[in-house]
Amino acid sequence: MIDFLNWLDGVLWGLPLIVLMVVTGFYFTIRSGFFQFRYFGLIWSHTIGTIFRRTNSTNNDEGMLSPFEAIVTAVGGTVGFGNIAGVATAVAAGGPGAVFWMWFTAALGMILKQVEVTLGLYYRKTKPNGDTYGGPTYYMETGLGEKRGWGRLWLIPGVIFALGIFSTFFVTSSTLTASQVVAGALQLGDLHIGGITIEGIIIVGVALAVLSFIITSRGTRGVAKIFSSLVPFMSVVYILMGVVMILVNLPRVPGAIASIFTNAFTSTAAVGGFAGATVGAMVRTGMARAVYSNEAGWGTSPMIHSSAKTHHPVEQGLWGSFEVFFDTFVICSITALAVILSGTWSSGANGGTLALSAFAQGFGRIGSILLAIVMVIFTVTTSGGWFTYYLAILEHLGNDDAAWKKILMKIFYAIRSLPGLLWLIYLVKTNNQGFIWTVVDITSAIPTFVNVAVILILSNDYFRLLKDYKARYLGIGTVDPDTVLFYEDESEA
Repeated sequence: MIDFLNWLDGVLWGLPLIVLMVVTGFYFTIRSGFFQFRYFGLIWSHTIGTIFRRTNSTNNDEGMLSPFEAIVTAVGGTVGFGNIAGVATAVAAGGPGAVFWMWFTAALGMILKQVEVTLGLYYRKTKPNGDTYGGPTYYMETGLGEKRGWGRLWLIPGVIFALGIFSTFFVTSSTLTASQVVAGALQLGDLHIGGITIEGIIIVGVALAVLSFIITSRGTRGVAKIFSSLVPFMSVVYILMGVVMILVNLPRVPGAIASIFTNAFTSTAAVGGFAGATVGAMVRTGMARAVYSNEAGWGTSPMIHSSAKTHHPVEQGLWGSFEVFFDTFVICSITALAVILSGTWSSGANGGTLALSAFAQGFGRIGSILLAIVMVIFTVTTSGGWFTYYLAILEHLGNDDAAWKKILMKIFYAIRSLPGLLWLIYLVKTNNQGFIWTVVDITSAIPTFVNVAVILILSNDYFRLLKDYKARYLGIGTVDPDTVLFYEDESEA
C-alpha cells in the first residue's frame, strides 16, 4: 500500500501538474502585464499597509468578515506547520536547491492566488441570513455550469475538488507535526496506565485536538475574531526567532543563499544522512511544498476570502498575492535558512524533528521551547483555517432547510477535531510517521490540478475585472458602466 501511494505521489506531482501550474502562472503573469511584480507596491499598500491607516472603506460593503479578518484567517490556514516542518522536509529531501523552486513557484503563485481569490469573490453567493460564501465549487457551478453552459457537468470537477479538500480532514498532518515538536521540546516520556502505554506524542495530540475543538466552536466569525490576535503574534515571534538565528550566523548567510541557487540546477550528492537528489526531485519537492505552504492554486484561500467585505473582487485578490509573498518569501525563507545554517539538513531527520534540531542548535533548549509554543499556535490556527474551508464546502451542499444537511453539519461540528487525532495515533502505533508527507502531497495535488485548470478556463472573467479595477482605481483606461462586479448582482438584474 505504501509503495503504491509513493508511486501515486510521483505521478500526481509529475510533469502534467508541474507543466499546468507553470504554464498557467506564466499565462496570467504575462497577460496581466507582470502585475504581481510591477504593482507590488500597490499590493503592499492596499493590504498590510491599510492596517496602519484609520480609514475603513469596507463598512458598507457586503460580506461577513473585514478584509483583515479574512486575510488573518486565510494566513492562519496557510502559515503553519507547512512553513516549518514542510520546508524542513523539502530541504531534507531535495537539498538547498529545493528552496529555489519554492521561491519560483511562489513568484507565479502570487498571481495565481490573486486570480482564484478574485473569482471566488465574483462568483460568491449570499445566504438569506446575509452570510457570504464562495470558492472553487461556487465558481465551478456558476462560472462553468451556468455561465458557460456546462450544465451539471460542473459536478465532475466540483466533486473531485471537494473530495480532494475533504481528504485532508481525515489525514491531516498538523496534529502529528506539532506533537512531534512539542513532545521533543518538552522531552515528554510515555505514560503507563494499567498496563497500557500512551506515548508522549499522543498525549500532546489529545491536548491539541481539544484546543482546536474549542477554537472552532463559534464558526467562521469566531475563528476570524480569534485569529485577528493570534496570527500577527505568532508571525512576529517566529520572524524574530529566525532573524536572530540568521544574525548569529551572519558570516555564513551568503554561502547558504549561494547553495540554494547553485544546487537548484544540478543534482545534489549524498552527504551524511542525506540520500542525494536529482534536479527533477528538487523541482517536484520544492513545488509541492510551496503549494502546501502558501496554498496558491490549491483553491483553499478563496473559500475564506469570499466572505470578506470588499467593494471590488480584485481588491481582495491583492490580499491573496500578499499572502503568498508573506508565507513563502518571508516565513518559509526563515525556516529554510535556519535549517541550512544549522547544518542539520543532511542529518537524515525531517519534518518537525529537523526544524526542532535546527533551532535547538541555534538557541539551545530555550529555542526548542519557543518553537514548541509557536507550533502549538500554528497548529491551532491551521486547524481553524481549514475548518472554515470545510465549512464553506458543506454550506454549498443542498438546501439550507434540508434535514440531511442539518444532520451532516451537526456530525461535522461534533467530530471536527477527531480525525487528525486518530490519524496521529495510527501513524505513531504503526511507526509510519515519515509517511505523512507522501499523503500530504497526494491530498494537495488532486484539488490543485482541478482548480488551476478551472481558473484557466475562467481567465477572461479575471482579466475583465482587472481591467475594470485599473480603470476605476488606477486611472488606466476607461470605466465601463456596464461592468458588474459580483455575478449574483448580474443574475438578479
